[in-house]
Amino acid sequence: MTSVDPASNKLLNFNQRSASEDLGCRRGDFSRKHYGSVELLISSDADGAIQRAGRFRVENGSSDESSDHTPGTWRRTDVHLENPEYHTRWFFKYFLGKVHQNYVGTDAEKNPFFLSVVLSDQNNQRVPQYRAILWRKTGTLKISLPYSPTKTLSVKSILSAMNMDRFERGPREILNPDIQKDLLVLEEQEGSVNFKFGVLFAKDGQLTDDEMFSNEKGSEGFDKFLNLLGDTVTLQGWAGYRGGLDTKNDTTGIKSIYTVYQGHELMFHVSTMLPYSKENKQQVERKRHIGNDIVTIVFQEGDDASSSFKPSMIRSHFTHIFALVRYNSQNDSYRLKIFSEESVPLFGPPLPSPPVFTDHHEFRDFLLVKLINGEKATLETPTFAQKRQRTMDMLIRSLYQDLTPDLHKVPFSPQNMLNRRSFSDVLPESPKSARKKEEARQAEFVRVGQALKLKTIVRGDAPTSLVCTGICRKEPWESQPFCSTFPYETVCADSWGQSLLAATDTAGVLLLDGADPALSSAETPAAPPVQVFDKTMVVKQMHVLEPQDLLIMRADKGKDARLYVFRLSALKKSLEEKQLIRNKCDSRENKLEKTKGCHLYSINTHHGAELRIVAAIRNKLLLITRNSRDSRAWAQRDLRRTHPSRSSSTSGKSVCATRLW
Repeated sequence: MTSVDPASNKLLNFNQRSASEDLGCRRGDFSRKHYGSVELLISSDADGAIQRAGRFRVENGSSDESSDHTPGTWRRTDVHLENPEYHTRWFFKYFLGKVHQNYVGTDAEKNPFFLSVVLSDQNNQRVPQYRAILWRKTGTLKISLPYSPTKTLSVKSILSAMNMDRFERGPREILNPDIQKDLLVLEEQEGSVNFKFGVLFAKDGQLTDDEMFSNEKGSEGFDKFLNLLGDTVTLQGWAGYRGGLDTKNDTTGIKSIYTVYQGHELMFHVSTMLPYSKENKQQVERKRHIGNDIVTIVFQEGDDASSSFKPSMIRSHFTHIFALVRYNSQNDSYRLKIFSEESVPLFGPPLPSPPVFTDHHEFRDFLLVKLINGEKATLETPTFAQKRQRTMDMLIRSLYQDLTPDLHKVPFSPQNMLNRRSFSDVLPESPKSARKKEEARQAEFVRVGQALKLKTIVRGDAPTSLVCTGICRKEPWESQPFCSTFPYETVCADSWGQSLLAATDTAGVLLLDGADPALSSAETPAAPPVQVFDKTMVVKQMHVLEPQDLLIMRADKGKDARLYVFRLSALKKSLEEKQLIRNKCDSRENKLEKTKGCHLYSINTHHGAELRIVAAIRNKLLLITRNSRDSRAWAQRDLRRTHPSRSSSTSGKSVCATRLW
């Protein structure tokens, strides 16, 4: 074991203590619960001397493969892309190629800004709404505002909603359609749509990046892993996303690994596919690509016990995330370990416990989502965020100087880029006398935008929302048919196990069993609905809470409306014993006190030891909590009177309601 002098040892202990304290303060139980075993690794060289390089956070699930899986730490549904582009690339999706308005101005600190406004449908539901994007050096701000056919929306009201009320120079509309190209460049600063990841092959026992990059060929296990990642493509003449590789002269290799995942194009910089030079021990050409990737996969051969990889082995100031992959040929499984530079925010999905995958397709999904989420999270670190802010500031100022004419020297005309519309009449229809000219301008505006949109798609820089179609698209929700010819109108419903509890308009509350998805509908005819409550229970809202064994319902309307609470186990027992169908009279003991006249209620979605219900009763809100010591007792408290002429809040005393069941 390498000796360390007392000073270095003291520094090591101090850094370890600081790492532990930092981790506890900034992440605490949350990281351990959702990301498995998370620790900070201090960079050191081969002699054990501490380096000044950044510390890395380690995610390794659980190192003990024999340990039981901790419930709640990982589920298959956790594997999803965070901050998807269709939430962020508003200008490309909603503005580009459509009629919209763009404005330029300077704020009270004399910093230029741009504003884009469009009238569009809300989630394609034919509900018109305004979408607005404010471009500033600090980033972009997006907002949706309701549309009113009787009230014209002004720029002043839009900016006021974005907390901008003071200006050094008021906004003026930009009429030149070429502004769309410049605004698209601003939006591209939010991050990449497509990604390039490094893949480094390391033999067992290799401890330096010179050794790893000097591996001329891979292995059978490495080739199997590459086939799992994507397809082998020929670079010369390649028309898709190239990730910085040469597609004309083969200077960066002949082939590479490429795939499309949920609309994102991924190009992998594979060390054994990049040019190899026997004379160059450092393999500069390989390091030039992989060393400049934010995320790198390190495929290390050998058994798990011999794992000794540390991020300090790779000399790169740009790579922030390493994914260590090891293949076990004995049980045909992959083990994953994630190293993240400590400034990178936590990102999902959390590693399973243990982080071993026997299902290869599941491992591929998990790994690709982890890599994409990791690169997006890295862009929020101070290094990248400050660089992005400087770039945004430079682009906005440069664009402002190009657009803003000297209005005192140049006479105003429709050909000028900026006009003099006032705050109050920003988005009205054009006057009848100028309608034809305005329609011609808008047609040219749309034509330029659509051509730019098509060019962006062909170039491979389109956001996920347009590329994510066909077999590449994964829907977050899967539908399950219960009844193809249901004879009643459904008012509300909720799932109960594998069944569906549905409240109807005329037949009360019915329980429907879903068809077995493994069998065809001809083999398993749909079972008839079972009536749980008769039509005297006019249910308007319901929640099935299986962990709490509760059914909460709001029944009747107007002054007669009430909240009811039932035990699911009691209802199930009644159904199994085929007892009488419950009616309104049978449910009197299940009423929650003081909820008469309730026209709406809501429950807390994170069900802990204490269940909370907020009921809206006329002009007040009532908080109802379940007693943790006696599950049959409920406490109530008046939260807030909503009538504007009344006091904004009241401190009502807690009142214990009647016990149920």
